[in-house]
Amino acid sequence: MTAGLGILLLCAAGAGIAEQAESLDGQVQNLKSEVLDLNRELFMLEEELLFPANTQVSVFVSMDIGEYFALDSVQLKLDGKPVSNYLYTDREVEAMYRGGVHRLYLGNLKTGSHQLVAIFTGKGPHGRDYRRGATLDFEKSIGTKFVELQISDRQIKQQPEFLVREWE
Repeated sequence: MTAGLGILLLCAAGAGIAEQAESLDGQVQNLKSEVLDLNRELFMLEEELLFPANTQVSVFVSMDIGEYFALDSVQLKLDGKPVSNYLYTDREVEAMYRGGVHRLYLGNLKTGSHQLVAIFTGKGPHGRDYRRGATLDFEKSIGTKFVELQISDRQIKQQPEFLVREWE
């Protein structure tokens, strides 16, 4: 009888430890979730402090089919100063062919007149190296400014076309 009682006590103790482990695991998972939420909130606050909405400018790159131009890199200058130089991977280019948009630059600009110059590098028609620029003169007012660098195929001329446009 004593051996049976000892086994019963060991089983009860094992069950208690298993319950404590499950409880502890649940607490750890809750803490992980809270840390992730806090990290997300801190990131948003940091972005608001570094890039206030009234001085913010964002530049995006988009593409269509890409029959006449295979994008390799984009260099961006604002008011004559280089602010971004991005080298694209094949996966990123493929995502843009499927309708994706890449945020190339996020920064601050004071109100007034500004000039944006984008230089596109890649392979053009017939596999030749291709380098083209596009310029936009714009007025920055109070509030966020969004600019799109759009690369599209021009079927009539069988050449790529590089457009720079402001989003309203």
